[in-house]
Amino acid sequence: MFSYISAEQRVPKDHPLRAIRRMTDAALRELSPRFEAIYAANGRPSIAPEKLLRTLLLQVLYTVRSERLLMEQLDYNFLFRWFVGLSIDDPVWDVTVFTKNRERLLKGAVAQSFLAAVVGQADAQGLLSDEHFTVDGTLVEAWAGHKSFKRKDGKEVKPPSDDDRGNPSVDFHGERRRNDTHQSTTDPAARLARKGPGKEAKLSYAGHVLMENRNGLAVDGCVTPATGRAEVEAAIALVERIEGWQRVTLGADKGYDRKEFVLQLREHQVTPHLARKPTSIIDARTTRHPGYALSQQKRKRIEEIYGWLKTVAGLRKTRHRGVLRVGWMFTFALAAYNLVRMRNLLPAPA
Repeated sequence: MFSYISAEQRVPKDHPLRAIRRMTDAALRELSPRFEAIYAANGRPSIAPEKLLRTLLLQVLYTVRSERLLMEQLDYNFLFRWFVGLSIDDPVWDVTVFTKNRERLLKGAVAQSFLAAVVGQADAQGLLSDEHFTVDGTLVEAWAGHKSFKRKDGKEVKPPSDDDRGNPSVDFHGERRRNDTHQSTTDPAARLARKGPGKEAKLSYAGHVLMENRNGLAVDGCVTPATGRAEVEAAIALVERIEGWQRVTLGADKGYDRKEFVLQLREHQVTPHLARKPTSIIDARTTRHPGYALSQQKRKRIEEIYGWLKTVAGLRKTRHRGVLRVGWMFTFALAAYNLVRMRNLLPAPA
């Protein structure tokens, strides 16, 4: 039996993936020189980086929990094949080959370039503000359990003789566990952190996002170890990467209202539109302007980004280990969020 209907005809004209694919293809064309530098001209044929990134984008957009399940979906899902660029007869890659090729993109810092290309498209469409921004941080739970958080000096309590050696019981009661004395054997870069007083501590990373205030698009982001000062230090780093020399405003919650942080922002020609603490040094010279109240209203939209990342993109508990891998997926997921958001903001093509 033969079918003469192409994949292009099978996908509905108003399908949401059509607009996302057009924007994705435009971004990938900008990244073509970077792909040529990463992949060697000789050797065994590898997965085309454009197809690899489209496949990873589907994993984020459709909340596919593993790459093995992603390859299974790609094998029989006709919509996925059309988006990636595979015909109905093309074989699907082995999951180990797919993972190995993804590591090449990690070394080439492709995720950051892909996010920059997507942000550039939004800027060209007039969707971005170049003066008003918001910054915030969140905890991304690491792929490591509490049992792997062991003392660095190796003085662990041995399990009883009748216990399961493969998965021994561990009694943490009365033991003070800290990052300077303990470390995870599963993911050494993960650190024990909590969201606030009274909350449970988990092995986590700190994710940071810089959002523009006009339409709530993520313009930059990064992942750092979850230290006590990670949010402030990452915010300064993100502010330094804002293009241009014009004065800008930066909104944030009360956790950022620290004297040294406010002074650093003013040194960078940034007006601090931070939610104030009772001891804040931000006075009426800043808060009397209507722009301050507007920043306080707009800054809450950054929680929509984090909500999407943790529910749809699957970053409530990361599947990767190490700052580089977790940061790569975090940045790539921000680009995916922008594509979905831009598809809703831009008018449908005629």
